[in-house]
Amino acid sequence: MTAVVPTAENRVPDPTPSFWLIKVLTTGMGEALSDFLVMRFDPVPTVLITAVLFAAVLAAQLSVRRYIPWVYWTAVSMVGVFGTMVADVVHVALGVPYAVSAPVFLVILLAVFVVWRRVEGTVDVHGTTTLRRQVFYWAAVCATFAMGTAAGDLVASTFHLGYLGAGLLFIVVMAVVVATRLGKLIGPVTAFWTAYVLTRPVGASFADWFGVSHERGGLALGTGLVSIVGLIAIAIAVAATARPNVPAAARA
Repeated sequence: MTAVVPTAENRVPDPTPSFWLIKVLTTGMGEALSDFLVMRFDPVPTVLITAVLFAAVLAAQLSVRRYIPWVYWTAVSMVGVFGTMVADVVHVALGVPYAVSAPVFLVILLAVFVVWRRVEGTVDVHGTTTLRRQVFYWAAVCATFAMGTAAGDLVASTFHLGYLGAGLLFIVVMAVVVATRLGKLIGPVTAFWTAYVLTRPVGASFADWFGVSHERGGLALGTGLVSIVGLIAIAIAVAATARPNVPAAARA
């Protein structure tokens, strides 16, 4: 009798509609919470503490051998918060224009994909079954957040479209990506990662629009309120997707 070798489980979620919903929520929450923290506390220790928390959460995610919703989405949320801080430090503290940082982050992202593809043979998220593939996956995730943050601010601020205008523009671009995928003009892997990048400026732009002052073109609801609403929405969405599917016969 031939022994049955168990198949390794994927350690990240499939890109279902609920995945994209939670992804957008994490980007918006991350933008708002990052702005709230650095504006109300000393930025230097705030960024350092956030970096430690990010490293701890990411280490927890890398240690798991299957997809655990709460662990995964906590890691993504921390990427949203810390990634925003990093992008803001590059622009505000170092004085690097968004027109420069966005292309640089794009080059970094492409480099991650090139190395990932060369080492593993694919960048398809469905094959994230080993620690090494997880490392590549999260390196790409961090790069997409940094690039998406810079791109969103580039369109909203440098190109003067405003936060609402930038959010709507990126939604249109995402619709184009979906249409080209449905028309089979691009493959599923390219479509996934392109959409993954675009969800960052979509969520962040709308979070800024809700949170910032009227003088900056927002609704002035406050970054604290936007952060709280975002965290609650993420918790509800993750809880809904994390519930096991119980057959109807078992529930009867």
